[in-house]
Amino acid sequence: MPIVKLSYFDFPGGRGEDCRLALHIAGIEFEDNRVQFQDWPGMKPTTPFGALPVLEVQGKRPVAQSNAILELIGRQHGLLPDDPFEAARHVAVLNVVEEIRGTALATSEIKDEQQKKAAREKLASGRLKHWCQNMENQIDGPFVGGEQISVADLKLYVFMGFIKSGKFDHVPASYFGPCAQLETLYGAVAAHPQVAGWQARFSPES
Repeated sequence: MPIVKLSYFDFPGGRGEDCRLALHIAGIEFEDNRVQFQDWPGMKPTTPFGALPVLEVQGKRPVAQSNAILELIGRQHGLLPDDPFEAARHVAVLNVVEEIRGTALATSEIKDEQQKKAAREKLASGRLKHWCQNMENQIDGPFVGGEQISVADLKLYVFMGFIKSGKFDHVPASYFGPCAQLETLYGAVAAHPQVAGWQARFSPES
């Protein structure tokens, strides 16, 4: 069996968490390489694009970029639909989540707190609101494709969890409350036995 290693920063979120969950649900034993921030400058030049996550499989070249990793796992392990058009719709969800995640994280680079507040409030009332409306129309329920969980659901779940954590200042943790389809999807992913089992490993009570 190939030796699999996923490298990402040592926290339970972000682009690497999507991939960790996908590997776990797929039943793939993998080395969960949690990179310390102080070690990142030395490691960065060794990665394909100077970023994490990176997936390494024995005998293969490293694969970088979370959506590429998720699509690979999804296609090989039943976490993307077999129908090519439906699979493309799920991949589109991956891309749109990545776009809004990048837009949201870009506001963290704003040093002035008032400017940051204004930028995030504008995001919440504008682009993120429209994103939610569009995303609601993509969910068949409870998951994007209906009854079967996919990597698109995991991507949505991790991004929504970031907002729900309350750590994204100036956007309320309850932001997704009016979005019934998104909230149902989030709850369905959280209740998935393998997702719940994975997260239990890293809870403070563990």
